[in-house]
Amino acid sequence: MLDQSLQSTKHKIDGDPLSPAFHRLPDEPLIVIEAGRSRFHLAWGEIWQHRELLYFMIWRDLKVRYKPTALGLPWVVLQPVLTTAVFTVFLGLLARVPSDNLPYPLLVFSGLLPWTFFANAVSNSSYSLISNAHIITKVYFPRLIIPAAVVGERVVDFGISFVILVAMMIFYGASIGPSLLMLVPLFLLLVLFSLGASFWAAAVNVKYRDIGIALPVLIQLGMFISPVVYPSTLVPERWRWLYLMNPVSGIIEGFRAALFGRDFDWLSLGVAAIFTAALVTYAAVAFMRMEEKFADVV
Repeated sequence: MLDQSLQSTKHKIDGDPLSPAFHRLPDEPLIVIEAGRSRFHLAWGEIWQHRELLYFMIWRDLKVRYKPTALGLPWVVLQPVLTTAVFTVFLGLLARVPSDNLPYPLLVFSGLLPWTFFANAVSNSSYSLISNAHIITKVYFPRLIIPAAVVGERVVDFGISFVILVAMMIFYGASIGPSLLMLVPLFLLLVLFSLGASFWAAAVNVKYRDIGIALPVLIQLGMFISPVVYPSTLVPERWRWLYLMNPVSGIIEGFRAALFGRDFDWLSLGVAAIFTAALVTYAAVAFMRMEEKFADVV
């Protein structure tokens, strides 16, 4: 008699739509639908399909960043120009840091141009998913587009600052030769490296906000272990092998070699290319594995 009563009560709870237990959802999904193809290839295909959204997000970020300002786009130029002036006074004039037979302002600006691109892209991308939480929780699109848009935004900044660099080269009488053609693959390598670091920083910072706090310090330290304000020839020969492990060093020195017609360090460029390919692949795969949890965490 008691068993029949318990079974009857259980039936009423499980079958009654008004019962709270009837509407309770499981803690984990019962069925997960995934693509049959590789996530890595599928993601890049989706990004290409949503390329108009990528363009729109780049344009939106540029307008939000510069429209409310009094100077607008000139702020893009002021950052590297003022930084170059400060380093020129304190390191070039006072500390007498060698400039590898180049005018010191030209040495610094040519190093700051790729470094500023990388540093701003990564630091801003680390908070890109968090700042776009209102979109992530409502609309589906490839989440990789968000940090990619931040990197794309910095491409515009790079182009504007590059015009200033060309003007400085003309002012100082630097020779312009066919080696400038190498700037195209070097810039693509810089963009890919920045994309890989941005994917990783954006994804990890969603779960561990410590990354966003630590990144500015790490980026500041990274500038001094990279040949930004000094030439790589200043590094002692016994430490050169360790210096090669920094892919940014190879990219920056490659930029200077292309700009000023010097010999390329193909070993450092090869290390940078291999490291970049590994970083982009790992960061994109890790990003896609974590993105299904983004809407729950942000």
